[in-house]
Amino acid sequence: MSKDLTTIVDFNYSLIADFFKHLNRQGPGSLQVTKQALSYIDNLSQVKNMADIGCGTGTQTLTLATNTNAHITAIDLIPEMIEVMDTRIVDAGMSDRITTIVGSMDNLPFEESLLDLMWAEGSIYGIGYERGMNEWHKYLKTGGYIAVSEATWFTNERPAEIEEFWNENYPEIDTAPVKIRQMQDAGYTPVAYFKLPEYTWIDCFFKEMPPVAKDFLTRNGNNETAKIFIEMVEHEESLYMKYKEYYGYGFYIGKKI
Repeated sequence: MSKDLTTIVDFNYSLIADFFKHLNRQGPGSLQVTKQALSYIDNLSQVKNMADIGCGTGTQTLTLATNTNAHITAIDLIPEMIEVMDTRIVDAGMSDRITTIVGSMDNLPFEESLLDLMWAEGSIYGIGYERGMNEWHKYLKTGGYIAVSEATWFTNERPAEIEEFWNENYPEIDTAPVKIRQMQDAGYTPVAYFKLPEYTWIDCFFKEMPPVAKDFLTRNGNNETAKIFIEMVEHEESLYMKYKEYYGYGFYIGKKI
């Protein structure tokens, strides 16, 4: 394993896209989890303008469109993800409900106080949880909601191996009380928090990977970089299976004050 590449995000975007665009989800999650998070939004039928930040290929975006009346602007940095999503939107007959944009979450194209709801499943790490909570606040109307899933410690103490892995790759991982306080400090009333169940990692994410990994290696001629990439994917899966009692994703829902 290369010492110069420590995690998946160290690879170039085209390689990341070539693997992850073939997965139904680009991270842990499920239809049930998305709907559960939506259940904490008061007056959901009145949500008209919504953003899905770091949407990937849009599995959760389609769930959001099906379960709300909102027009959704879906944004992802990787063009290949948006290309897949555009096809899925047409196939689902949702072209009038979802607009896609290739763009960065640290330079969002929204006017201030425009949105009723901002959504980010497993993606806010791209800007950092605390920064995202603060910088995205201005795009929401007063009384609007933010809902994100985020890497979370479930215990106050962890084995050194998993703590070192996360501190090296995403040092903003923290316990739910810290995340909730950061949300509150950014100008939201915390509304709900829940842990994503293990099945959202194992059944909805990891189980899809072996055939996708096989095709990925074939497409890339089994070159060394592709092999290292798959080693990274498998390493992250093995760490989760070994240490899942200590960490996972939490869903955080807040209301702009």
